[in-house]
Amino acid sequence: LHPMAFATKNADNDTYTVKQMLQQDDVGDFIVAMQKEIHDHESRNHWTILPRSALPQGTKTIMSIWSFKRKRYPDGRIMKYKSRLCAHGGMQKWGVDYWETYSPVVNWVSVRLLFALCMIHDLESRSIDFVLAFPQADLKEDVYMELPFGFDCDGDRRFVMKLNKSIYGLCQSSSNWFQHLTTGLKARDFFPSQIDPCVYYKDNCIVLVYVDDCIIYSKDKSVIDGLIWSLQHGPENYILTDEGEIDKYLGVDIVRNNDGSMELRQPFLIERCLKAMEIDPTMNIKKTPATKPLLHKDKDGDPRKHSWHYRSVIGMLNYLTGSTRPDLAFATHQCARFSENPKALHELAVRQIGKYLLGTKDRGVVFKPDKNKGLECYVDADFAGGWQKADKHNPENVLSRTGYVIYYANCPVIWSSKLQTEIALSTAESEYIALSQSMREIIPLIQLLTEINCIFPIYCPTPKIKCKIFEDNESCIALAKSQKFSPRTRHIAIKYHHFRHYVDKKIVDILSIDTTEQTADIFTKPLVEEVFVHLRKKLCGY
Repeated sequence: LHPMAFATKNADNDTYTVKQMLQQDDVGDFIVAMQKEIHDHESRNHWTILPRSALPQGTKTIMSIWSFKRKRYPDGRIMKYKSRLCAHGGMQKWGVDYWETYSPVVNWVSVRLLFALCMIHDLESRSIDFVLAFPQADLKEDVYMELPFGFDCDGDRRFVMKLNKSIYGLCQSSSNWFQHLTTGLKARDFFPSQIDPCVYYKDNCIVLVYVDDCIIYSKDKSVIDGLIWSLQHGPENYILTDEGEIDKYLGVDIVRNNDGSMELRQPFLIERCLKAMEIDPTMNIKKTPATKPLLHKDKDGDPRKHSWHYRSVIGMLNYLTGSTRPDLAFATHQCARFSENPKALHELAVRQIGKYLLGTKDRGVVFKPDKNKGLECYVDADFAGGWQKADKHNPENVLSRTGYVIYYANCPVIWSSKLQTEIALSTAESEYIALSQSMREIIPLIQLLTEINCIFPIYCPTPKIKCKIFEDNESCIALAKSQKFSPRTRHIAIKYHHFRHYVDKKIVDILSIDTTEQTADIFTKPLVEEVFVHLRKKLCGY
């Protein structure tokens, strides 16, 4: 393919369509990136150029699309210009152009758990990135695409491209790539986890897969070197970049402190949130992220005063909360519930989160493993927290809220703050439902640790992998440990009793804890500054 002529104008952003790219002052850099993209595809035989007349009768072509982006360093300097050639997957027809589309991505729980194990066992780690990953997988279906904008074939555009590989944009590309990588790992004697299909094991080695990014852990550096060499020089001929010891992952900075701890931070996502919310650095800092009282729909309330995109900010806060900032979980979930029709009340609540972040933008969650501690869970519930504190005629306001955090070796790996889906009739019932919900995370985590134990022996204060659950409601503890149904509790749905087998087998041990030390309280309600800071220290490490 040969490049055609371009024109230039002016605009401003970092991600562009063709029309927007042509208006940039640095359009020449994007054109160079386009030429490189075409060269990389053609040098790897990702397509075959055919005259349009050679198309099978009745065959329809799909359009090609360009995506342009300036990739920057964290300090804002331009790292490189990226031009990505994609297929218009929206023009594909299921059952003709594609069949399977599903591909999994690694769970953040697995990522954080492996971070903790890496510190405990002093493991070697390496991050690798597959270059032009999707087109490294073969394409089974016959798909024909129009020539991309800006290029022709020997001065003539009466040609089309028959795709040989799963280029970006095709509906099946992600699935094809995952199967291609899975086949390569299995050929090297790796086997997938039964709990997380993106975790692969082999003697003395674990691989985490997130699309085209992988983390490799091993006690022996030579094992990692050997795996990377095998991937590059094996029959699949994977094209990848060795990015060295992991210090960033999925937008998270991994900072190793002098005291031996590790902190997971996202300062640049926080900066984006603050900018999106129009939070000025000179504004007053809030000491807690959640407003009082509890939020409600406020149907007749004042409309919003600012024009920033509420849902976009909530999306960023949700990712931040799920990755590195459990202290935001309650406040963010409260605000996310009203994304459909946010009012001034909800806008103020989101901006309070922003003003709290303003004072903690360089902090995250601290991992400082304690080998004397195994798997621990703190779980709590706020019974009918919104009753008579919001709209008493809205049945949603009598729902209780579940909050829990699960630690491994003193490192938080799972946390959650969410409303229960059924109305609890008592404090004990709401606590029991919360306990049951937390067990849905604990049981798979125990199974995952059991798998990993075959590769790296697990540090645990007992010979058996088990979990301590800390609960501050005695009635809930009694109900969890007893098989009897009293008249007051027999109405509780059977689905909430699923974990009793694990209690009987002593796989989980439910213990009482004082309410003042219940870490999960931070997930269930707005707290005064003194209590919030105390629990944040236990949760986040600062």
